[in-house]
Amino acid sequence: MRVLVVHNHYLQAGGEDTVVQAEKALLEAKGNEVFLFEDTNLDLDDAPLADKVKAAFNAIYSSAARRRMADAIREFRPDVVHIHNFFNKLSPSVYDACYQAGLPVVQTLHNFRLVCLNAFLYRDGRVCEDCVGRFVPWPGVIHRCYRNSRTASATVAAMLAVHDVKNTWEDRVTRYIALTKFARDKFVAAGFPAEKIVVKPNVVYPAPTPGHERGEYALFVGRLSPEKGIDTLLAAWQQIGQRLPLHIVGAGPLAKRVESFAKTNPGVTYRGRLPRTEAVELMRTAKVMIFPSVWYEMFSMTAIEALSVGLPVIASNLGSMTELIRHQHNGLHFRPGDAADLVAQVDWTLQHPVELQRLGRQARADFEEHYAADRNYDLLMDIYQQAIADHTDTR
Repeated sequence: MRVLVVHNHYLQAGGEDTVVQAEKALLEAKGNEVFLFEDTNLDLDDAPLADKVKAAFNAIYSSAARRRMADAIREFRPDVVHIHNFFNKLSPSVYDACYQAGLPVVQTLHNFRLVCLNAFLYRDGRVCEDCVGRFVPWPGVIHRCYRNSRTASATVAAMLAVHDVKNTWEDRVTRYIALTKFARDKFVAAGFPAEKIVVKPNVVYPAPTPGHERGEYALFVGRLSPEKGIDTLLAAWQQIGQRLPLHIVGAGPLAKRVESFAKTNPGVTYRGRLPRTEAVELMRTAKVMIFPSVWYEMFSMTAIEALSVGLPVIASNLGSMTELIRHQHNGLHFRPGDAADLVAQVDWTLQHPVELQRLGRQARADFEEHYAADRNYDLLMDIYQQAIADHTDTR
């Protein structure tokens, strides 16, 4: 099959970029031809006002991106187009180029951007669904949910509203991929056509080998930002201390706070940002992964990488994490934002080493059953074939 993959990179690389490269590599390893149509957002913080205005209009609809997309389609002649992200430089105009070329489109829903201005369903330290199902997401504009700016938030709101009117999300997309059932339910509640949304998790490819010798430390890997539950993590380790040392890997707006905390708490080591290979190696020898998010994680690649090496995960019992991590099966749950409950779950792991080993074995078994490359590839190809068949039936 010939697959045209579309991806708009953010200024800071993240999990979406990892997934795009992993799926591309997997498709190519199985003999498919893949062309990556990509772009990267501009840093406009210090740009002239005229450039910011132009970028705002282009985020709603970029004729230049549509023309570039049309050229790529003519040159590559794909069987199907798989869009991972269009925001914001490519814009939804890429859907029109696909429609005009008569091509089926598959869209992976990596975040909640199509129903929430900041894409997180999170505001002021709590889960927020105020804009879900609204034609115009005005609460997000009032609360400056995108880049803490009413102007920037109004631009994203205009993009969503304009393409609601154009029926872009319904008419231009043949199949949506939700990463979990939880995410699918949220989009259906927002008015997206249920019959078009299928569930397929992200893939870890190539998969790491399982760890064997578990060390005596807990591990956090992720962005150091409020929605990731960093406050809960640090509050818990203020009590746990050296009973189980904690290694923190990552970067973000709370990095200085984490670094300062580590200097005064001998049970915590801050490792900074590490390459993925080094972070995975730490997973292979850790005792347990800590995942304290207080927002609706769409799909945690970190959690799945932990499962792939047989590392149990202690996760907040919230959103999609209730599907990926099951209590006393491949990890443990604790109440979101509850540091005392997190401490209790960590203490359980220290008191039940045999049961913890069982959780680790089940973690790897779950990865092989649900998230391994061959199964993921079969799901993806089935989605492509369904999209092609449905698109042919409606023409």
